Amino acid sequence: MTSLLMVFTKNPVHSVIYLIITFFLIAGQYVLLNAQFLAVVHIIVYAGAIMVLFLFVLMLLNLNEDTEPRASAMWKLMAGIGSGSLLITFVGAFRGSIQVNIPEQGNPKIGLVENLGRVLFRDFVVPFEIAGILFLAAMVGAVLVGKKENKL
Repeated sequence: MTSLLMVFTKNPVHSVIYLIITFFLIAGQYVLLNAQFLAVVHIIVYAGAIMVLFLFVLMLLNLNEDTEPRASAMWKLMAGIGSGSLLITFVGAFRGSIQVNIPEQGNPKIGLVENLGRVLFRDFVVPFEIAGILFLAAMVGAVLVGKKENKL
């Protein structure tokens, strides 16, 4: 429901707030699927960081109707075709033509942080460390690119 409100709301700030609520609801679905770590990371990354940045950017842009471009008939036609395709996909999924096999018995500890840490540090130690070095190099590069030169 909040995702529909996000799409159909005219005010962009309200739209971002509805998207944040949608992200919290998705995190609740992760908790129901016994993926607590994924739910917490989802809240921290999406609702906590990215959506707050979107909200600040929207507030800084100071959008009003005068600066909003008018949509041409071509964009409306493409939106109608895309919406129709999505509707056909939903109807096909709800009629049962798309089947998903759900396992009968699952491991109750499958989404816990303990198992994720065990797999990450047992099987993927080297790629994990390489990714950390790459992130560090990217941070240093971003600081050097953004740094202004002092001219004496």
